Amino acid sequence: MKVTYFFRKPYQDYFSIENVFNIVQQALPKDIIVKNYNLKYYSVGIVKRLKSCFEVLKHKGELNHITGDIHYVSYFLPKKRTILTIHDLAPLENSTGLKHAILKFFWYQLPIKCVAKVTVISQYTKQALLETVNVNPDKIVVIHNPFAGNLKFQPKKEIAKVPVLLQVGTSYNKNLEGLIKAIGNLEVKLMIIGKLTIQQISLLEEAQINYDNKSDLEYHEVISYYEKADLVCFASFYEGFGLPILEAQAIGRPIITSNKCSMPEVAGDSALLIDPSNVQEYREAITTILNDVVVRDSLVKKGFENTKRFTATTIAMHYTNLYKSIINNV
Repeated sequence: MKVTYFFRKPYQDYFSIENVFNIVQQALPKDIIVKNYNLKYYSVGIVKRLKSCFEVLKHKGELNHITGDIHYVSYFLPKKRTILTIHDLAPLENSTGLKHAILKFFWYQLPIKCVAKVTVISQYTKQALLETVNVNPDKIVVIHNPFAGNLKFQPKKEIAKVPVLLQVGTSYNKNLEGLIKAIGNLEVKLMIIGKLTIQQISLLEEAQINYDNKSDLEYHEVISYYEKADLVCFASFYEGFGLPILEAQAIGRPIITSNKCSMPEVAGDSALLIDPSNVQEYREAITTILNDVVVRDSLVKKGFENTKRFTATTIAMHYTNLYKSIINNV
């Protein structure tokens, strides 16, 4: 069986989709032959998107898998041999009126009609999709994201004198601003991965936060910052999945995450779940983990057990079964 994976044109600082499917592909059985194709154009404007549609037409395979973020290329691929992965409904969350209606039709309704199956990365995303688009629930298959199998479980015996808190992501939904407010006057160092806005830098300086910031990192560099951290903070307002939860747990770091969207589904009881809009609750969760070794060790142990649900082998098996079912039904 030959599977062609279609990816967006690579971004410097956004590579989560690419990482996920790289992990999946490495765990697929040998009889699945993989071909990857990256679009030549960014998803901007009608002309470039149309060019991308004609582009994929030339590279279609026996089975086609659109990996996300470029839903519209489904228009030009054979329906019975195409799968679309939808990671979240974030574009709809941030739009209203005519823009919302256009995005809903061209980014979700029409692409879903143009494919044999849709995979989503969480039950939360499936439910959100069913509430938004009129589609047969059987067409939507939940296959979670895997984490990288080469992450080494190395829990810290004790935290640093000045604990290092890691924040992964700086976009609007990542709630960096809430974390800044939560750690005011705490003797900690904040490590931030992602490009900071002028407003975020101002907030950090006004709050006199001891921080460091890195962006445009390779994946192995990102992992090195997990290893340096004492605590990972990931209390987002919105996530389709939340891979940093698993990456932190696989390395052996306690994590605070949100009680909203997909994050409770991914974390279970292996993280401290908080209301991301409650700054005091966020602060109390941080101080609890930093000061209570029993809580900290329990989260680390539960976190490692939790990652077993999301191994590359398990997730690749789900995709393999889906691929075979589609090929057998053509």
